[in-house]
Amino acid sequence: MGIPRQPTSIAESFKPNLKSRDSQLVAGTCEIVTLDRDSSQPRRTIARQTARCACKKGQIAGTTRARPACVDVRIITSRQWCEMTPCLEDEGCNLLVNQSGWTCTQPGGRVKTTTVRKQA
Repeated sequence: MGIPRQPTSIAESFKPNLKSRDSQLVAGTCEIVTLDRDSSQPRRTIARQTARCACKKGQIAGTTRARPACVDVRIITSRQWCEMTPCLEDEGCNLLVNQSGWTCTQPGGRVKTTTVRKQA
């Protein structure tokens, strides 16, 4: 038995093994492709993530419990982000005023803000 290989990047450590034998994602699953963190500003971390999803008909890439997931396309088109349950179980979700994203508020008061941008 050898030593298990350690992930070579943050993104790799978050990738679930959801691929079929031909490197295609299993229908209804997602994987994180890139994950970048910027902690250059005091008391603030900016994280950018790109996910690849193989969603079923009527679904689109979204976020559930702070992880990439396939969600009902209606949630995305209506911009009612909190309906996809994007926050962790103990966090509260609120829409941003302009509906460009949401906030997840932890019990201690820490707020995580997520904004959505359409990929070209």
